[in-house]
Amino acid sequence: MDHKIEEMEIYAKQNKIPIMEHDGILFLLDYIKKHNIQRILEIGTAIGYSAIRMCLVDSNITVTTIERDKERYQQAIQNIKKFELENRIQVILEDALDVELEDMYDMIFIDAAKSQYIKFFEKFEKNLKKSGVIISDNLHFHGLVYSDENTLSRNVRGMVRKLNQYTEFLKNNEQYETTIYDVGDGVGVSVRKNI
Repeated sequence: MDHKIEEMEIYAKQNKIPIMEHDGILFLLDYIKKHNIQRILEIGTAIGYSAIRMCLVDSNITVTTIERDKERYQQAIQNIKKFELENRIQVILEDALDVELEDMYDMIFIDAAKSQYIKFFEKFEKNLKKSGVIISDNLHFHGLVYSDENTLSRNVRGMVRKLNQYTEFLKNNEQYETTIYDVGDGVGVSVRKNI
């Protein structure tokens, strides 16, 4: 594996920056390869780790990614330059809920503020191509979604509730066929049905 990727993983770990778990990212990259996905919208850039990994799957892949934290945005820009992917990854510094996009994407990848997952899904599904897919990370939230609520802090309890609501929202959404994979930190794959 590229030492620059390893450097990013070490940096993320040392600085407690959430990036996709190892199994989760491998699952995502495999999915992109198998389904010939080329245009990707990512909600939640962090330091650019997953955007870079997704772009490296194939030279035709482009990623538009949104990050609201200025410091992480700047780190992402630096990392993208190291991989010479500036012409294939566009990073938008803004709160995703304030961003309006015209483009259409094969895949939307949600890996940002967990309490906003339903809002992100509903806001950006208009930018999803007909038979596109929305992939959501962290649905297990480090296994906390299976914990006894009484053992969790109020803040964590709130997040767990939101994630459980989101999982229900996905399961009950008639326009998508959703499968939740027990890989990484729980990855949801919602494929739009051709209705």
